[in-house]
Amino acid sequence: MRRFLIFAGVSVAFLVILGWVTQFFMLKYSKSFSPEKETAFQHGDLTIKVFYNRPYKKGRKIFGELVPYNEVWRTGANEATTFETNKNLSIDGKTLPAGKYTLWTIPREETWTVIFNAQYGQWGINSKGEANRDPARDVLSAEIRAVEQEQEFEQFTIQFEEVGEEFEMVLLWDKTLVAIPMSY
Repeated sequence: MRRFLIFAGVSVAFLVILGWVTQFFMLKYSKSFSPEKETAFQHGDLTIKVFYNRPYKKGRKIFGELVPYNEVWRTGANEATTFETNKNLSIDGKTLPAGKYTLWTIPREETWTVIFNAQYGQWGINSKGEANRDPARDVLSAEIRAVEQEQEFEQFTIQFEEVGEEFEMVLLWDKTLVAIPMSY
């Protein structure tokens, strides 16, 4: 009986470890399709960090199909995109307090709603395939014009551009560019 219990205990431990290893490699495998990226912006004593996953276009039609119009998007892949600022920011005439947020968007053909939400650390979609965002925790939203351009971006990109005394957080993918003006 004792040998059976030892064998059963070792078997259970083996299966648990095998499950963890499999989960780790599956996560790593899925992230190879949309690698992680951290983008940082510094200006004086302001520091902004954005952590996101960068999916590829791979010949697909992105906005209006892969990323449907008029639906909340996690603004990247895998985990929800995080946005962290050490200073209060002004976005579309509204104040975003210093802190850490998730970044969500609602793409449309001509404008996007950009949403900063106080909840962070969650996977970007829930088990139903919907955005894993609690709207009650939204801190700021802004309507931003989307621009169709000639240049095509294969991989989803978030970058910062200085524009005079202000700056923009720029979202680029496929032939769409969304520049979110900010100041502090």
